[in-house]
Amino acid sequence: MRSTALYGTLGALALTVMTVVPAGPAGPAGPAGPAGPAVGGPSTAWGRGTGTAAASATTASAATSSAATITTAHDGLPLPLRDARAAVGTAIAAEAAAEAGIDWSRCPASEELPAYAECGKVDVPVDYADPDARKIALTVSRKRATGPASVRQGPLLHNPGGPGADGMGFPLHPTLRGGVWKKLNRAYDFVGYAPRGVGRSAPLRCRGPEHTRRTAARGARAGSAEAEAGAEATAVPRSPRTPSAAFKRELRAQAAAFARACARRYGDTLAHFTTADNARDLDVLRAALHQEKLSFFGTSYGSYLGAVYAALFPGHVRRLVLDGVVDPRPHRIWYGDALAQSSAFQRRWRDFTSWTARRHSVYGLGRTPRSVQRHFDTARAALDHDPAGAADSPGGQGAGLQLLRAALRAGHDQGSWPRLALALAEFSRGDPDALTRIAAPDPRTEAERDNSDSVYSAVQCSEGHWPRRWPRWDRDNTAIGGAAPYQTWETVRADLPCAYWRGVRSRPVDVRTAPGELPPVLLLASTRDAATPYEGAVETWKRLSGSSLVTERGAVTHGVAGGNRCADAHLAVYLLDGRTPGRAAECAARPAPRAAARPGSEDVP
Repeated sequence: MRSTALYGTLGALALTVMTVVPAGPAGPAGPAGPAGPAVGGPSTAWGRGTGTAAASATTASAATSSAATITTAHDGLPLPLRDARAAVGTAIAAEAAAEAGIDWSRCPASEELPAYAECGKVDVPVDYADPDARKIALTVSRKRATGPASVRQGPLLHNPGGPGADGMGFPLHPTLRGGVWKKLNRAYDFVGYAPRGVGRSAPLRCRGPEHTRRTAARGARAGSAEAEAGAEATAVPRSPRTPSAAFKRELRAQAAAFARACARRYGDTLAHFTTADNARDLDVLRAALHQEKLSFFGTSYGSYLGAVYAALFPGHVRRLVLDGVVDPRPHRIWYGDALAQSSAFQRRWRDFTSWTARRHSVYGLGRTPRSVQRHFDTARAALDHDPAGAADSPGGQGAGLQLLRAALRAGHDQGSWPRLALALAEFSRGDPDALTRIAAPDPRTEAERDNSDSVYSAVQCSEGHWPRRWPRWDRDNTAIGGAAPYQTWETVRADLPCAYWRGVRSRPVDVRTAPGELPPVLLLASTRDAATPYEGAVETWKRLSGSSLVTERGAVTHGVAGGNRCADAHLAVYLLDGRTPGRAAECAARPAPRAAARPGSEDVP
């Protein structure tokens, strides 16, 4: 899950039974508009397409509606017909991909991958119910297995989360991270890919290049409320602990403008960004790799994608690892998950302030969490009123907001705590340099932020249960924000476009498998994960029959693999030998980070 997406900085999380099923009132229809601009490649364009597809209900018995009261899909087709067409369309696309394979070659310079990596493309339909119509090309990357032929087990695909995260960097894991990844690379080709709409896979950009130019021109004009001719409103420059009515109005204007921009550029195509569509893409990738069954590692939102794949294609699963597991209960996708996430991040932030307070002798920020919080709030307010910081920030946003977004790392990874605490300590002593570096603008380009935000909204807003009326958002988040101000209103900022989304929404897949449908599946979770609270892993464990849950007790990190020796040992045994540690297993948390008074000084426990 993209964990408080924050419109292009740090990533809030992250569906059908076999197709896209409307979830209820769709709200106002988006403007008609022209088809979207050509993207991705010569034969790739986002927009409306026509064509025909073979349909055979006899091969799609699994395609059943989860809502008997709904009889038509978003395009007006009866649900059984669209379900059958989507099921058959996936099989047609997979057969074509298996015949075409992947033409592996040197990666383009834009991917910034080393010489050992190979890249290619796989065509997938925009609409699986119409597989002969418009297609897009997904980019894929690979690092070949390093072990002898006798130990090789084929490709291992990875999705790092989001939605909206680019997985093309997976071939870097063995060399940059080493450890269990290097061991697994002996047996597996590490295959990454950019999901539909991400990176070079027919990228979505709802704001578009015009917004990029306006943002660059605005510079220091922070806090403006301008909204040009259907364009996105200027980004809200600050995020107060107690938001005013004016702040909330600006949030709403910004979110509504973004939703309008998406509808104007992409129209009905946005209906084809559900997690179920992404799962179908995975099955086509499996076929293109000439594999009868898929080995897949999904982190955060990628865990939900893997769970949906297991529900839709249980017979195609070979090995499946879900790490940092999203709660898949249909009524929680995605609004309920976002509310739970806000409370969980506040809990993690208190862990950081408590850890810092216990090290008052090192940092001098006070002996209580409240004292540490006061120092943070003072620094945040000072940066918010720094004109230079506002001028350098994306869209003219205050540096205090950038600090808040950077501090989100404290909720993801306890390894970031010493650096943040030290920067706060130096700021309190009159040296702002370290904290200013932490609050530096997002290093990604405006186009990259736009792409990430667009896919995040396209997926989440196209599925699940989002309130359409602002009073519901205001009431729920005001109630949570009173006790959990750390990231609540930034989560709202990221998700609020879904209140104004102009496409028809789908029902989430009911993630559930019967005994014997799946081979053993491995789940990895930490009990104090904020981005994907632990109860999500427990719920998935119950729903995927025969799955095994490895729990890191008391851990602060989001994503367990690659840092806990006990969990990594279970991971290696599972992926290499197919064995799980039984129904459940526990691992002790990795040690708390050590504190340092200054860079290069002696560490303090």
